[in-house]
Amino acid sequence: MYGVCLRYARNSSDAADILQEGFMKVFSKLEQFQFQGSFEGWIRRIMVNTALRAYQKQRFNQESFGFEQLPESPVDPDAISSMSESELLAVIRELPDGYRAVFNLVAIEGFSHAEAAEMLGIQESTSRSQLTKARRWLCEQIEKINKIAATG
Repeated sequence: MYGVCLRYARNSSDAADILQEGFMKVFSKLEQFQFQGSFEGWIRRIMVNTALRAYQKQRFNQESFGFEQLPESPVDPDAISSMSESELLAVIRELPDGYRAVFNLVAIEGFSHAEAAEMLGIQESTSRSQLTKARRWLCEQIEKINKIAATG
């Protein structure tokens, strides 16, 4: 569950706080588990919701970073395969908060844009836009890392 929290948090300290708060909720609501699905899935959902609440407490109303001008070209698959899981996670953690939340919910957790929008209190079109911008940003960062590795 720490890995789930880490994907939503800006750093490991925030992830640990989310994990602790999430498990406090799990234990306080344990009698509400209905045995209609996996226990792990139920806990994961609590962790995701806890992470989203933490994000909403500190989110900015609008994130504008000028990523609209990033190139549309895909990342070389070899660039991604040469990165470790921790390197990829570090790049994802550097995403701006709104982009990171949508990316985690839609691309990693598998929620629809409608579900992500409802969870985050945004429009579905905003979810789609933020996912597109997150992917562009990630491509740019991975390309930078690949260029540094190639020259070093």
